[in-house]
This record gives sequence, structure tokens and C-alpha cells, in this order.
Amino acid sequence: MTIAIMQPYIFPYIGYFQLINAVDKFIIYDDVNFINKGWINRNNILVSGQPHLFTVPLKDASQNKLIRAVALAQGESWQKKFLKTIQQSYQKAPYYEKVFVLIEEIVNLEVNTIHELTHSALEITCAFMDIRTEIIPSSTRYNNTELKGQERILDICKQENASHYINPIGGMELYEKDRFAKEGIRLSFIKSVASPYPQFKNAFVPWLSVIDILMFNDQENISKHLKAYELI
Repeated sequence: MTIAIMQPYIFPYIGYFQLINAVDKFIIYDDVNFINKGWINRNNILVSGQPHLFTVPLKDASQNKLIRAVALAQGESWQKKFLKTIQQSYQKAPYYEKVFVLIEEIVNLEVNTIHELTHSALEITCAFMDIRTEIIPSSTRYNNTELKGQERILDICKQENASHYINPIGGMELYEKDRFAKEGIRLSFIKSVASPYPQFKNAFVPWLSVIDILMFNDQENISKHLKAYELI
């Protein structure tokens, strides 16, 4: 059993989906503290050839709250504004029609929290990309919030009988291969490899939201992008 554990992000970049696709079970880390100015409720899309940051508005978001407790702002018209930006930016992209329907379905979901939105968005987007990994929120099991950092990750791995844990490359300073090995668990880090594709006639802008890759690539090329990584 290979697993990964990550905080939920809205329309994350391809590396996030590479991680999901590389494991048997993906655990959404929703019962840890929210991170202000992180990627949980925002990301970049391509607007006029440049990265453009979009943000899902939240109500009273705070690093003192767990991610699953952070509510979406009510009465905001961010959905219409966001969809209009997508339309104006990508309507000439080759796969715009299909992908716009996907985005529209996600942003118009009747949900109340950022966790519900990101979880549903991941499920729907993974199905669209033919990723079949099981996705579960950490708050639904494990009961180990008294543990912190590496020890909590290890406990989740043991509860899942995982033999292999994969983490993004940024975790190399947080997790120790020897510590995992003592528990009989292999620890790997996933490193995405930039894989350019045509973005209209612009110079290529890497690491945008997955929305960008979906707009410009068919299923065969999406599958290739999902494999453009190294395990270290």
C-alpha cells in the first residue's frame, strides 16, 4: 500500500495530481490548521500570457482554525467573476468547451466550507483525468490529532498498513528516511519535471493550476504529464 497525505488545495498544479496518481490512497489532511496566503483557496491561471492569481473568498479564515472548519464567504459573487475570467482567458483553447463545463460544475457546488469544495473538486477533476486513487479526509478516521509532524504521518501510515509513503519534494527537510525505515516504511519524495506544452502563442508559463493543462491537452497528453516526475 502506497499512500500520500496533503492539505486540500483548490485546482492545484499538476504536481499535486501526479502525487495522487502515484499512490493507492490519498489522504486529504483537513484536520490541521489553515494556512493564510497558502494554496488552499487560491492558485494561478493564465491571463494574457501571464500568471494571474485567483482566490476563493472565505469567512473569518484563521490559522487558529482547522481547515475543515473554515467556511466559504456567503453572498459573494466570486463564481460568476471567476467563470468570466476563465471564459475570457481560455475560450480559444482547444479543450475549452469540455473543461469549462467541469469548472462550472465545481464552482457552483452547494457546499459551505473550503474543505467540502476542495474535496469535491479533487474527486471530480480526478475522474475527469482518469485518476482512480481512493481519496479520503483525515478527519474521518485515525483519531491521532495529539501527534504532530512526522510522528502523526507515521501513525497514519501504520494505521493504513502502508509500506511506502510519498511526499512532495518540499518535505525533505521535515521527514527522515531512517525514521520511516525503522517502522518498515519506504519514504520517497516526488519531484515534478517541467513539461512544456503550447499555451496559445505565448512563452510557456509552468506550474499553473491544473485548469491550464486541461485546457491545452487531450487525455493522452494529460496522462504523459501525470508521469512527468522523479521519485527521490
